[in-house]
Amino acid sequence: MTLDKARVGQKIIIKNILDDNIRVQAIRLGLYEGANVKCSAKIPFGPIIIGNRLQEIAVGRELAKKIQIDVLN
Repeated sequence: MTLDKARVGQKIIIKNILDDNIRVQAIRLGLYEGANVKCSAKIPFGPIIIGNRLQEIAVGRELAKKIQIDVLN
């Protein structure tokens, strides 16, 4: 499953980031393979908001399609 398919409130684990350039940028924001995060919100036709510790990160839909996840709950 990819991040764009996550539902609001789901706790997820990032399984794989398919693009190497995106992976490097994501690591700087604390999003890395194995990270436990929460889908905080989904803006209609807009980004997915990911809660990671004490910060929230907006991930664009096209980028979210390149991030594979597993649902924890």
